[in-house]
Amino acid sequence: MPGIMSAVMLLAFERNEHGDAIPAFNPLQMESVEQALAEAEKLSPQHAGVVVWRRNAQPAVGELSEPIIIYQRGIIGDFG
Repeated sequence: MPGIMSAVMLLAFERNEHGDAIPAFNPLQMESVEQALAEAEKLSPQHAGVVVWRRNAQPAVGELSEPIIIYQRGIIGDFG
């Protein structure tokens, strides 16, 4: 559809002193789903959780869709 953009994002989580999932770094925009999944697999053993999601946007009208989870492993907190 014209005017719709899609972004694929990746985020890893750590546990804080209370056991809650907190972001390990700021969300990263990936070039493709394949790249995001490959990176998520690399990060999974090193973090408490990893999530990859897609979000569609229509910048012309200021609309942003809800995140669609593509990959999730471990515990995750708030994202997107």
